[in-house]
Amino acid sequence: MKAILYNGSPKKNGCTFLALSEIASALGKEGIETEILQIGTAPVRDCIGCGRCREAGHCIFTDDIVHEWISKAQEADGFVFGTPVYYAHPAGCMLSAMDRMFYSAGSLFAHKPAAAVASARRAGTTAALDAMNKHFTIAQMPVVSSTYWNMVFGPVPSLAVKDEEGLQTMRNIGRNMAWLLRCIECGREHGIDIPEAERSHKTDFN
Repeated sequence: MKAILYNGSPKKNGCTFLALSEIASALGKEGIETEILQIGTAPVRDCIGCGRCREAGHCIFTDDIVHEWISKAQEADGFVFGTPVYYAHPAGCMLSAMDRMFYSAGSLFAHKPAAAVASARRAGTTAALDAMNKHFTIAQMPVVSSTYWNMVFGPVPSLAVKDEEGLQTMRNIGRNMAWLLRCIECGREHGIDIPEAERSHKTDFN
């Protein structure tokens, strides 16, 4: 089994990477393969709601990191999405990436466990987590919980590493995800099928 951890920070080895690395370490100790992907500093296009992905089967924008991230999702059994907080919400590039990933390739994420984590100097983390978690709930994904809010505090890694409770929270995310992945695998082996969702009704308020 494999978990993909998406680092939505333009800083390669910043506080978000520290948090994700702690989760990856815990997952590795539980026998789960991991890979951390970093968004980088190149521009990321926003979703424009054109609906072309429904015809093409993929997002029509294929010239940025999102295309690669979607391809990687095909080989994953679970996901962690990490973001820094600059203005009380996920980093703009991360939110744009998630919008396009879930809008154009939602089937790759359905029924797979996911967690969102945030790093910040002080505040805005709960709003960021709320925005990210909405992607999971509309995609029918089990949301992986921990023992406190999924956040690490510190403006730089040398200070964030002192947030012992935050890093403990990250490790517990890894352990809980590993447990949930094994539960899902066990259910699959015993013939428990993924539920089929109803799709016939759409409210338009007309």
